[in-house]
Amino acid sequence: MHEQVHGGIGAWYRRHRWWADPVGMAILAVVMAGLGFRGIWGPFSVLTAPVSPWWALVLALPACALALAKRRMPMTVLALVSALFVVDLLTVGGIGTLVVLLDVLWTAAFLAGERGRRALLLLLGASTLVLFVAAWLFTDVSFAVAFLIGVQFGAIFGTDYWWAVAVSQAHELAELHRQRAEHAAIVAERDRAEAVRRERETMARELHDVVAGHVMAMAIRAEAALSTEADRTKDRDALQAVRDAGLDAHGALRSMISVLRRGDGNLARPPRWGDIDGIVHEAERAGLVVDLSVADLRDLGTGPEQAVVRIVREAVANCIRHAGGAHVEIVVDRDDHDVRVIVRSRGGVASAAVVRAGDGWGLQMLEERVVALGGVFTAGPVVEGWSVEGRIPIEVRV
Repeated sequence: MHEQVHGGIGAWYRRHRWWADPVGMAILAVVMAGLGFRGIWGPFSVLTAPVSPWWALVLALPACALALAKRRMPMTVLALVSALFVVDLLTVGGIGTLVVLLDVLWTAAFLAGERGRRALLLLLGASTLVLFVAAWLFTDVSFAVAFLIGVQFGAIFGTDYWWAVAVSQAHELAELHRQRAEHAAIVAERDRAEAVRRERETMARELHDVVAGHVMAMAIRAEAALSTEADRTKDRDALQAVRDAGLDAHGALRSMISVLRRGDGNLARPPRWGDIDGIVHEAERAGLVVDLSVADLRDLGTGPEQAVVRIVREAVANCIRHAGGAHVEIVVDRDDHDVRVIVRSRGGVASAAVVRAGDGWGLQMLEERVVALGGVFTAGPVVEGWSVEGRIPIEVRV
């Protein structure tokens, strides 16, 4: 049944109703004339003698022809058909023009905007009142009959108007829900894309912070061992450092793969103050000369603490890559409002393992972290070296 309605006669009718409706009304007018329907508005007729019901077609058929343009010019067609109905009302009194007027009124009310519907409602009310007054004052019917005629006219055309407005508002409500659904789908897709972007950025940070540093340390220590004369003790130290960095990288990768496959666990342990000594130790094993000065920061919040450790780790890693053997000064202090970290390097040469210039991701991500905490981050060359500096408020803005 559903397929027949949407794919059979129902679909054909919806495609061709612009001419099928007027043709159907014309056939109805012919049938009504053949059955002898006339004089339904007898009290208003100005004719002195009865006429053939076929005369009703003189008005009904032109009205059906006008109905072909009811969707292109609804108000114009409504005015013309209303004029034909008035003429029919005063003469033959057939039913054809009444049917066409109801159809055209429905279309006009359906297509009209808010102002157009208000105008149609006022016209309907005025027409009902005029018809009642005309029946009462200019015909031989009683007041009660004239009132009944007015009520009938208002009920017939008022119901037609109400039906059209109700259907139009239902269509508008359905369209509104469709637009809201589309908007919700767009928002959901945007949120999904944003979530994917954030996940990718998180993975990039973890790979850079945890894995890339270990892999680069392996390359640098191996390159340093290969560039010097063979020495059993130094070579074994270099191999030990490469092994340690490889195990650290392997553990970080296993943790990341576990999170990606099962969705549980943490990608990496957040950096803490205790990691500073390990960072300095690894830097010294890589050939840097490090001076460390750290104030008492035990009551610092988690956000600033992690940001400071990340700045130190990234800055020292860059010194290992780009300024091997440099003298590095690390200063972390605080006042009542901010914690400040400075990492400055002097001298040193770039490792041969760094085969191309960095893309700046590490410093860029550091800046993003610091700015997100409401701080200020700077990095750039200074006399005889490079400086990385971050200032993070103790009371982090969220």
